[in-house]
Amino acid sequence: MSPAPSAAPPSRLDHEARLYLAAHPLAYPLVRLLARLGPVVRVPGLGVVVNDAAVARAVLNDERFRKDGPGSPADLWTPVLGPSVLLNMEGPDHLALRRKLMPLFTPAYVSGLVADVLREPLKALDARLARGETVDLVDAMRVMAGAVICRTIGLGEVPEERARELFAEGERVVSMVSLRSRRLSDRQVAIARRVLDRIGDIAQAAYEAGDESTVMGRMRVQGLSAAEARGAAGAFFLTGTETVATFVPRLVALVCDHGTTVDGPDRLDRVIDEAMRVTTPTPVMLRSVAEPALVGEVAVRPGDRVLIATHNCARAHGPFDPSRPHPPELRHLWFGAGPHFCIGYPLALAEIRAVASTVLSHRVRVVRRRAARGVLIPTYEHLWITAS
Repeated sequence: MSPAPSAAPPSRLDHEARLYLAAHPLAYPLVRLLARLGPVVRVPGLGVVVNDAAVARAVLNDERFRKDGPGSPADLWTPVLGPSVLLNMEGPDHLALRRKLMPLFTPAYVSGLVADVLREPLKALDARLARGETVDLVDAMRVMAGAVICRTIGLGEVPEERARELFAEGERVVSMVSLRSRRLSDRQVAIARRVLDRIGDIAQAAYEAGDESTVMGRMRVQGLSAAEARGAAGAFFLTGTETVATFVPRLVALVCDHGTTVDGPDRLDRVIDEAMRVTTPTPVMLRSVAEPALVGEVAVRPGDRVLIATHNCARAHGPFDPSRPHPPELRHLWFGAGPHFCIGYPLALAEIRAVASTVLSHRVRVVRRRAARGVLIPTYEHLWITAS
């Protein structure tokens, strides 16, 4: 599997920066500037910013830094999702809910789910590329990511337009958040609740049907309550769909721009990991300080806000180069670490592998591209590719 060798000019290396600047024209330059000020820096009005992967991992593994205090993700998502989802929980309750959910995301189960949902869409995508058609990979990924989340929350098989609609609804909610956001406005909360109530209703109906072939039905078997199932469906909808849909086009663009050869599943996995490092699916993570502690050499006190600049931590490792191994402190840091490591990682990886292996089995090249604006996760609005 390999793209056509790239003959792009040196500016090809700037495409990722252009995506970030299109999404966050003010915040991104500030975040990158902070990377030059040291591994940990206190910024008035912003918080304590972490630019070092080892320090970031230590914070994420330390129970004194929480997701449910002031300045944490709870400020954003509790008004929308309620107090009992993995995004805003800590302690024994968080651990208990996580243990209930983990059997739903084993690599074997999610690989089978993805293979079933994407069998026909991938066959169609493969045929289009084989015929030499120009394909907008962004639109294709929205359809496929939407189809997977539809199956996950209990909708079953849906037409392309319904998958697009569902993706657009999730994108609308996520795009209310910027790198500077501390909380949503009352109007934004109302909009988000309307979207997620519809998702919750779908999920609860599947939960009550108890069909063990569905994720919601399996949640009931695993002992989750209807409320927990609704909350989980909303969290997966918000965090999983856009992450995968935005990443795959960026992955393919990086491979094409750098003339990277992808020959076999092991090489593909290395390329995926390296592309995740460069693109950083979660560019920033937030924690609230619960007890006095040190972040690197900076003293923090209860109520302080810690902003982990995951993108700075990751980009410190250098430019895109799949042949260079990641140091231990950097491993999958963009999916978190410790008790909050992303529970949906196996599902995301299964989707990414399935689509990337299909696309990169052709000698693809990028025909045109356009950066998206007004989004939280930097991405392409369109990425047109073709195979030679």
